[in-house]
Amino acid sequence: MKPSMIFAVIAGVLVLAFGIYMIDIDQTQETRLPDVDVSVEGGQLPEFDADVGDIEVGTKEVTVEVPTVDVQSPEEDVADAQ
Repeated sequence: MKPSMIFAVIAGVLVLAFGIYMIDIDQTQETRLPDVDVSVEGGQLPEFDADVGDIEVGTKEVTVEVPTVDVQSPEEDVADAQ
């Protein structure tokens, strides 16, 4: 099995597990179909309460020290040697 296929399967399983863990849906009202005869009364769709996980998103300022890099191209090396 190719490594990319293994990675895809593992990622799929993780997404599925995360989705099952983060969502809890409970049916709060039963479905009622319309009465069908000469006159039709309206039906009723079921109601659901869904509790989903919280994800907090925010920003913060961070100072990152960036090193200075001196890059010399081969042309500069030849010019310095002369």
